[in-house]
Amino acid sequence: MEHFAYQDGLLFCDGVSIAEVSQQYGTPIYIYSEHAIRDNFRAFSDAFAEVNPLICYALKANYSLAVCKILREEGAGFDIVSGGELFRALKAGADPKKICYAGVGKTRSEIEYALNSGILMFNVESGAELDRISAIASNLGTRADLALRLNPDVDPHTHKYTTTGKKWTKFGIGFDAAAGLVQRIKDMPLVHLVGLHVHLGSPINSPEPYRRALDLMLDFLESCREQGAQIEWLDVGGGYGIEYKGGETADLADFAQAIIPAVKRSGCRAILEPGRCIVGNAAVLVTRVQYVKETGEKKFVICDAGMNDLIRPALYDSYHRVWPVSSAEPVPYGAEALDAKTGGRVVVDIAGPVCESADFFAKDRPLPPVRQDDLLAVFSAGAYGYSMSSNYNSRPRACEVMISGGSARLIRPRESHEQMVADERF
Repeated sequence: MEHFAYQDGLLFCDGVSIAEVSQQYGTPIYIYSEHAIRDNFRAFSDAFAEVNPLICYALKANYSLAVCKILREEGAGFDIVSGGELFRALKAGADPKKICYAGVGKTRSEIEYALNSGILMFNVESGAELDRISAIASNLGTRADLALRLNPDVDPHTHKYTTTGKKWTKFGIGFDAAAGLVQRIKDMPLVHLVGLHVHLGSPINSPEPYRRALDLMLDFLESCREQGAQIEWLDVGGGYGIEYKGGETADLADFAQAIIPAVKRSGCRAILEPGRCIVGNAAVLVTRVQYVKETGEKKFVICDAGMNDLIRPALYDSYHRVWPVSSAEPVPYGAEALDAKTGGRVVVDIAGPVCESADFFAKDRPLPPVRQDDLLAVFSAGAYGYSMSSNYNSRPRACEVMISGGSARLIRPRESHEQMVADERF
C-alpha cells in the first residue's frame, strides 16, 4: 500500500493527511487513492498484455460509482452478478459490449434487462438458466450470447465461503452436464455459445489452481469445437490475491505465467475478472477510538466503526492490518505485526459498537498504546468493505472520500437516520 505512507509520524494518502480528512468528514470513513486504483489496474493490464485480454472489473468488490468511472476510463469492462450491478455499470458509462453477467440466480427481469442493454454475454450456471435465457431471447427476438460456467472441482485453497470451483458449491456446471448443454444449444436458434468461463474463488494466493483448472478447460474446449461450437472467449475469472499481512500472495507475473500459455493454446481471446487486486489495497477504513476497556482478562479498544462497516473479519475471520493514524512507528507487516515485544505494544482486541461478539477487526493484536479519540486505520479495506456494509443496529453507513490530485473529494456522503427510514411505511 505504497500510496498510504507515514510522514513525520502521521499517515498520508498521496500527500493528503488522513487525520485532516477524517476531521473534515467524520468517522467511520473510507478513504480511497485514485492513483492506487489506476496503478493497480495498469499493473494488472501490463502483466497480461501479451494476450490482450478484456479485463472486466468484478464490480461486487466495490461498486461505488466513482471507482467504476475511474476503471471505465482505464478501459475496463465489468463483471456483474445482478441487475443492480448492471445499472451501476451503465450509470458509470460502461460499454455494454464489455459486460459479462455471472451469478446463479438471474431473474427473468434481470435477463430481459441485460438483453435489452446489449451486454457481451451471460455466464450460464445451469440448464434451467439456459432454458430461461433462450425463452426470453425468443420472446424479444434478440440474440443471446453466452459462456458456460464450468465447475472443474479444483480447490483454490481459500476460505470455504469464498470457494466457488469445487463440486460441492452452488456455482458452475460439471463437465458431463456441460457437454449435454452444448448439444442442447444447437436447437436454440437465438442462443449462441461463444465462450467458456471458470471462477474458482477468492482470494487465491497461488497460480497453481488456475493452471489446473485451465488444463481441464482446454480439454473441454477441444470437445466443444469437435461438436461445431464456435468458442471465441476463454473467461478465466478473478480471485487474484493481495497482501493483507505481507508476502502471502504470488506476484501478478506468476499468475500471468500460469494463465497466458493456456490462453495461447486455446486460440481464444481471454477475459479476466479482477476485483480485489484492483481496489483492495487502494483504501483504508478510518475509525475513532471511543473507549479503552479492560475486563481483567482482556483489553478492548472500542471504535466507532463496526462489523456493519467492514464485515470481513466477522464473516471470514479475515486479517486486516490496523494501526494508529498517528504513530512514530510505520505500520508493521507480516510476523512483525504480531510481535508484542516491540515498542511497548499492548495486546488488545479491536472491536466495534455493534451488539455481536463477532463485531471485531482484530483479536489479540499487538498495538501501540492508544487513547480515547485516537484514530485507527484499517488497511486493505477497498474490496468487500463498503460493498458488503449494512445498516445493522440501525447504524448509518460510512461516507467515502477519494484522494485525487492532492486533494480530497466526497464521493458518497454519510447516511443520515432520516435516509435510513425514508422509504419505510407504517
